[in-house]
Amino acid sequence: MSTYYYLVAGLPDISLEDGKLSYTVDSFKTELYPELSVNDRQIIDLFYLKFDNEDLLKLLKDKDARVSGRGNFSSEELLQLIDAVREGDTPDSRFPTYLYDFISRYFTLSPDELYSAQDLLAAAYYAYAMQCSNRFVSGWFEFSLNLNNILAALSARKYKLDVDNVVVGDTEVCEQLRTSNARDFGLNEMLDYFDSIQRVAEVEELVEREKKVDLLKWKWLEDESFFHYFTIERLFVFLLQLEMIERWIALDKEKGNELFRELIQNLKNEVQIPEEFRK
Repeated sequence: MSTYYYLVAGLPDISLEDGKLSYTVDSFKTELYPELSVNDRQIIDLFYLKFDNEDLLKLLKDKDARVSGRGNFSSEELLQLIDAVREGDTPDSRFPTYLYDFISRYFTLSPDELYSAQDLLAAAYYAYAMQCSNRFVSGWFEFSLNLNNILAALSARKYKLDVDNVVVGDTEVCEQLRTSNARDFGLNEMLDYFDSIQRVAEVEELVEREKKVDLLKWKWLEDESFFHYFTIERLFVFLLQLEMIERWIALDKEKGNELFRELIQNLKNEVQIPEEFRK
């Protein structure tokens, strides 16, 4: 397993300028990504695939659409992928298999079914990411899927909507959400964080609820990565937290500053190499 003592220790101090980050999710890709091992790059790729998903959906609707370009692939590469699937060409190993499978499925959807494309792609993405051999990373995607699905299911039940229509994926938790009539969907004993999610779902004010969702994610990342010091897991957490802070700044500058300071302090603390790693 690769360790990144000097990479983590050498991370630049992150400061706010007019409510903007001087170090961002995008700069992580250009500055830190090249320093990673090949295997660890594949882990970071899982994060950036979310942007490829967004771009792909736009290009499937309109080949001339403007895309973010923040993912692993350019618009030209994604258009080549779409054409390859359309022509039935042999899959290019550069692309995750779930993208091929989704595009093939997309071409079979009727106009009335296209509304489901985003959920189909999300389900395929999570299923792919949860197969990651890194247990921490796989666990993060499972937690993230569960969090999103539980919140959606609780909201659907509150407004007397069909829960089955809002749950994404095909896991044991997904099945419980779709079929259980219990108040907790039978998940309270299965998931130690179910109560926390339920309390978040009870918050009425939209922005405040979004803040609590991010804080719940933040806590999970900190708790689960506690014993990861200078590994790819720590960099993966740093990347996810950068993304959340960008959201915080957009929603609430004051709260964003607070979380930003917390992130930087955590990183500075972790630069103190634990005794067992010293030679």
